[in-house]
Amino acid sequence: MSATTRGRALRGLFAVRGRELPVPVAPGDVVAEVRDLRVRLGRRDVLGGPGGGVDLVVRAGEVLVLVGPNGAGKSTLLAALAADLDAAGTSGRVRIGDRPAHDWSAPELALRRAVLPQAATLSFPFPVEEVVRMGRAPWAGTAAADEDDAAVADAMAATEVTEFARRPFSALSGGERARVALARVLAQRAPLLLLDEPTAALDLRHQELVLRVCRARATAGDAVVVVLHDLGLAAAHADRAAVLHEGRVVADGPPAEVFGGELLSRVYRQPVEVFPHPRTGTPLVIPMRTGRVRTVSGGHGTEGDR
Repeated sequence: MSATTRGRALRGLFAVRGRELPVPVAPGDVVAEVRDLRVRLGRRDVLGGPGGGVDLVVRAGEVLVLVGPNGAGKSTLLAALAADLDAAGTSGRVRIGDRPAHDWSAPELALRRAVLPQAATLSFPFPVEEVVRMGRAPWAGTAAADEDDAAVADAMAATEVTEFARRPFSALSGGERARVALARVLAQRAPLLLLDEPTAALDLRHQELVLRVCRARATAGDAVVVVLHDLGLAAAHADRAAVLHEGRVVADGPPAEVFGGELLSRVYRQPVEVFPHPRTGTPLVIPMRTGRVRTVSGGHGTEGDR
């Protein structure tokens, strides 16, 4: 099957008549929310529990970062916002736009939210540009399909993958694949972006690049929800941070307000210090470590615990 034929087939999956297109929203408008959300897998409460469920609101024009230790429920909460959770073992309300998430058809949902999972895998060696173009499939048959070429080009430029547009996706490094996967999500141009650990495989430069892209999308009016492990990135780039601990949101607000040493030390079970950056005032979160001092003995320098 040629690339052109594959593209037509993919677009055909979304070429459904009678789709309701997204309506513009103003900064601060609620784009998605969960109320009293509880998710139970087997005998374990992944989100919420007997004491109550999880509440979270996502607003247009802001970057919301979900942070917390492994197993806290961050990815599960992101999946709930994407309407990707199995109904079994799940209770509560999830809304996207002005209606319950599962009231949207799959094509309509794809017009409203774009999802970047933790791992980007493909079974076939599609060229990079074609992978990015897959993000435009939901808009097939609408007036916005005329924007396909521009959307793909803009997304590839923003993530710095234009130079290997013709290379097969399978030939890329892990970091390059991560950026191509993000470009696909950006090309989708949905008003709600849900990104699960988009910086995990990236070097320092491209971590900053990804968060700058998130900021640009929020400035343009989109709602961006990002799962991050790096508290420094979260503090520097988030408008709001939701701190998850044992399946619950234990703090929600600007990083400068919720990133407290006592809270983070308890949540991560690791003593930390939090202090403002001397130039920007952004909170810096530093693990407390045993210091090492250099002593001189017999003309030779040695190190010891302080």
